[in-house]
Amino acid sequence: MSDALQTVLNDIATAKGLPNAHYIDADMYAKERETIFFNSWTAIGFASDAPAPACVYPVDFMGMPLIIVRGKDNAVRVFQNTCRHRGMILVDKPGTLKGPIRCPYHSWCYDLKGALVRTPYVGGVDIDTHADVDPATLGLFEIRSHVWHGTVFVNVSGNAPDFAVAHKDILTRWAEFDKPYFVPSDSCRFSMTVKTNWKLAIENYCESYHLPWIHPELNEISNINDHYNIDEHEGYAGQGSLKYRQLVGEGGRKFPDFDGVGSRWDTLSEYASWFPNMLTGVHRDFAFSVVLIPQGPEETLERAAMFYAQDLSADYEPMIAENARIWRDIFMEDLGVVEGMQRGRHGPKFDGGKFSPVMDGPTHNFHKWVARRMLAAGS
Repeated sequence: MSDALQTVLNDIATAKGLPNAHYIDADMYAKERETIFFNSWTAIGFASDAPAPACVYPVDFMGMPLIIVRGKDNAVRVFQNTCRHRGMILVDKPGTLKGPIRCPYHSWCYDLKGALVRTPYVGGVDIDTHADVDPATLGLFEIRSHVWHGTVFVNVSGNAPDFAVAHKDILTRWAEFDKPYFVPSDSCRFSMTVKTNWKLAIENYCESYHLPWIHPELNEISNINDHYNIDEHEGYAGQGSLKYRQLVGEGGRKFPDFDGVGSRWDTLSEYASWFPNMLTGVHRDFAFSVVLIPQGPEETLERAAMFYAQDLSADYEPMIAENARIWRDIFMEDLGVVEGMQRGRHGPKFDGGKFSPVMDGPTHNFHKWVARRMLAAGS
């Protein structure tokens, strides 16, 4: 396998893509979980999943139970969703707590910062303390986390560089969008489950090569000739368009721009895959992120949220819903190809494929990113 991964690192003219095992093999999926997902800054959800203090949102992160919690201080934190007593799952559905986080098994309780605050009967009936049970050492396991533009990231291992360092290049590139944002209504969100490996969703989003055949209506608005590659960067790759057109609603209404965006964004938009598992698009008047949550080697949950520069009034609701519909339809158009590529990876003679030296630079960049990490781990 290491020889095949070395071939991925070749110049694009002679490189091959990742071997089939990286898309269909359960053991390889487990290795990627530890090597790529747990050691990187990985997206798991949205701050709007826990919109107000005392809101909680459980996440099954590749088999690891997590919980997103918004504290009374309005900070978003992530904890392992298991009680320190007997390992019971603490929260099994989203909601708003009326008190502490309470284990449904023996009622051990934790505050919204993860501290153990109550251990009923731990010393016997009606005795809630014991000398050998120290609450100060039995808080929930907090997972290193960061929120960027409404998206919640975690670094399970704790070994990744600070978020601002790990994603310095793209944060600098999109500095204009590091501003307050709003998710005005539930219409801003959509999700779908796709029968494909998470990497194929990343690869497809990276490139504009498929536009004329898969997105013919979009290609009429923003032609493939108006797109450019974003490649040869560490940690992200994608495409940009020179022909962005704002959505226009009744009476000529448009979404307000993000404050301070420069004139270069008047008709410019960019779409990048943040490695390993987020798809993001930025425009003068809105942005979106799609979090890819692998459900196994051959299935991926895609969760999308759209972000606006202002907390838009109800008058904008038809436009908000229409904007989400447009983008959901675009992602739906991709289903056939990402699921078709997944089925194709079961062809044992497929050898990783041939990259177009002109059109596939972003996809090759992603393959190299994966290969380097797997090789460093001895895969």
